[in-house]
Amino acid sequence: MSGPDLGFRTQDRMTHDVWLPDETVAVRAQARAAVARHLAPVARDIGSREESVDSFAWGAFRGLADEGLFAVPFDKEHGPGLEFPMLATCTVAEEIAYESSSMAGVYDGQCILVPQTLAHAQDDVRSQLIPELTSGRTAFAFATTEPTTSSDLTAERLQTVAEPTADGWVVSGRKRWITSSCVAGWVSMLVRDGAEGAGATMLLIDLKAPGVRIGTPDLKMGHRGQITADIVLEDVHVPHSHVLGEPGRGMGVALSALVRGRIGIGAAGVGVAQAALDLSVDRLRTRHVFGAPLGAQQHWQFTMAQRATEIECARSLYQKAAMLLDTGDATAEPEAAMAKAYGTRLANDIVREAIQIHGALGFARQVGETGESVRLEEMYRDAKILEIFEGANELQQWIVARRLIGRDITG
Repeated sequence: MSGPDLGFRTQDRMTHDVWLPDETVAVRAQARAAVARHLAPVARDIGSREESVDSFAWGAFRGLADEGLFAVPFDKEHGPGLEFPMLATCTVAEEIAYESSSMAGVYDGQCILVPQTLAHAQDDVRSQLIPELTSGRTAFAFATTEPTTSSDLTAERLQTVAEPTADGWVVSGRKRWITSSCVAGWVSMLVRDGAEGAGATMLLIDLKAPGVRIGTPDLKMGHRGQITADIVLEDVHVPHSHVLGEPGRGMGVALSALVRGRIGIGAAGVGVAQAALDLSVDRLRTRHVFGAPLGAQQHWQFTMAQRATEIECARSLYQKAAMLLDTGDATAEPEAAMAKAYGTRLANDIVREAIQIHGALGFARQVGETGESVRLEEMYRDAKILEIFEGANELQQWIVARRLIGRDITG
């Protein structure tokens, strides 16, 4: 398939990083170059092929790791030791999403969700596993969702249970929609603590342990590069050393990871929106109707101007939320919710308009006679899930409303 070689980004002439740290600007350039080398050449194939264990994009995954992108979140012991690691990591997520939203979802799990849980691991566990993660030798998974619960992660709702024993835990249950589960070596998993009244516990589980079974990969509308599958556990032994945080207090570990993940998905939404805007601008400049470029129509001029403004707002939102975490705000919860809901809705809106601008070409997977494709069919399929995972956008609005109006009113 072939499409327009844009050779430019409107971001580069419209955006001025007047306050971003120099290290973040450098990481963006590093990420963009790595994505161009390792992801862009195979991104369309990743976005179109049906999910299977064999279809996981190990080449792109390990290529990005080789360029240092998986080490970005970590301190000097395991990574570059950036002053603002969350901001840099989300910037990488945006750059990846520009070419492949589904691979940005993989990166979110590998480099945002899981590292936050490993921050609560014992030192020897961290020393063993973080090099596996940063090198890309091993994929990691994060599991909270179950067949009967997703946004509601209260311990009472969890059906995956860890029973305490003298030498650890015995875990049984099922997790669903788990990114990279079919290729991962380890998973950070939230379970209900079987001890009476104990709440939830976060465990690090070896996916090769006896009693673990990985289901068949899910066949999804989009995000086909972000392969998901059930994890089924039957009397799986987990040693005490693999508790992440404290027993019974795993909900805090999970929620701290999810807040960061929401910022990362907000950043991915910005990357998708930016790609759709750039495709639209190219079409408006090169497609002629009624004797003039399509971009001469004031409707599209005003629409694109508004969307460019909204992208700036969405980018600033995720950057502010990430910076809050990097500078000591332990929650940044309302800002994370705003960044996630706004950035992902915007991605859907702009992709839909980009298809309208391209007409039938935007709707087509590929023109049979010429092989032309502008990837918008893939982007449209991919964008929808951004509004759903890491907490549906309706949940994000509730989080903002609770802070705005008060929990005594909103519940």
